[in-house]
Amino acid sequence: MSDDSAKVRKLLRQQTAIARFGSFALREGDLQKVLTEAARVCAESLGVPYAKVCRYRAAENDLRIEAGHGWKAGVIGTVVCADPTSPQGRAFVTGEPSICNDVRKEHDFELPRFYAAHGIVSTVDVVIHVKDDARPYGVLEIDNDQQHDYDRHDIDFLTGFANVLAEAVATSARTATLQNTIEQMKVLVRDKDRLLDQKSVLAEELQHRVRNNLQLVYGMLNKQLGDTTDKAGQRGIKAIARRVSTLAQVYDHLLGAEMTRTIDFGSYIKSLCLHLAEIQGAPEDTVTLTCHSEPFMLDLDAATALGIVVAEVVTNSYDHAFPGGKGSIIVSVQSLVADVGLMTMTLRDDGEGFKAQAESKRHGLGLVRRLVEQVGGTANLASESGTVWTIKIPVSPSALPDAIVTMVGAGRPETLPAAS
Repeated sequence: MSDDSAKVRKLLRQQTAIARFGSFALREGDLQKVLTEAARVCAESLGVPYAKVCRYRAAENDLRIEAGHGWKAGVIGTVVCADPTSPQGRAFVTGEPSICNDVRKEHDFELPRFYAAHGIVSTVDVVIHVKDDARPYGVLEIDNDQQHDYDRHDIDFLTGFANVLAEAVATSARTATLQNTIEQMKVLVRDKDRLLDQKSVLAEELQHRVRNNLQLVYGMLNKQLGDTTDKAGQRGIKAIARRVSTLAQVYDHLLGAEMTRTIDFGSYIKSLCLHLAEIQGAPEDTVTLTCHSEPFMLDLDAATALGIVVAEVVTNSYDHAFPGGKGSIIVSVQSLVADVGLMTMTLRDDGEGFKAQAESKRHGLGLVRRLVEQVGGTANLASESGTVWTIKIPVSPSALPDAIVTMVGAGRPETLPAAS
């Protein structure tokens, strides 16, 4: 076989070795295994007994042997100076490949002891340049215990191999960064879940305390009402007690809603009307309060304001609309096809009605209008034949019910029983 044919076969073997190593390195997640395999493939491809990969350490300004092939125990982990006093240090400092065909003739080198222990004579070093890094990762070196004159082909092979190894190092660094980021995110998620659990417990405790305190205040107001003989004073205490009770109803519903910023307004209104009927204690066949509502998720502030509106209007109807002692009050909450994005609440009684100026404060008109305006709604009053409040509130599409008309129960409004 001619020398040219032998060289061609050698180059083909080396190219195949680079390709196979590249495929292995990009699949393997363990950088230590990649470095060790790199040393083995380089040694076998160039027919030398030893090879090693040195990593530069900036803090120590040295080169640490991270992996190798053929070395005795204790060599891996050894450090050498990152300066021209060693073959690998010279390559690292200059950034150029370094060939030393006979280290015994290099009087400027201060070789580590393991060179003599292994009889190292010839070395070739190339720098491992990682893209976008200011400094090289380190140095790839082959070592021979026989004197050998290496040529340009050997340098090209090692340089190409070092480039593939550099990409594997960069991939490993990116993977390590990604894994570290994922672990940090897992810690943050665990911390978030823990804090949310704590918040949930504290919020529930806060809700219980607020609800209990409101009920306590409500009880105290009722006691004070029993001790008050002045009619005007009684009316004032009743108004305050009614609003405290309305707020307590909000917290009753929040206890089942995990302290969110929204509340099922339909369910809340039905519960509130039931409570208002119980407070009035109207005998049967006198005044009935009927409520039907679709499910609406409303902001807590809007629900609270509208709850007070319902309490004020319904109570005013009980107190003033039926001088004969009989009648009906209907509370209806629904969305209308013609008013997309609006919730319409109607409060109607069939009492005697009344005449009032638009801005009159009689029967709580001023308070009702202010509360509705506070949540961006409109309130219209008609009182020629009975009294009808029509209140429209803008809501987001996500708050609207799936069915445009969904009554309480089996398609019928819910009539609230009068307390005996």
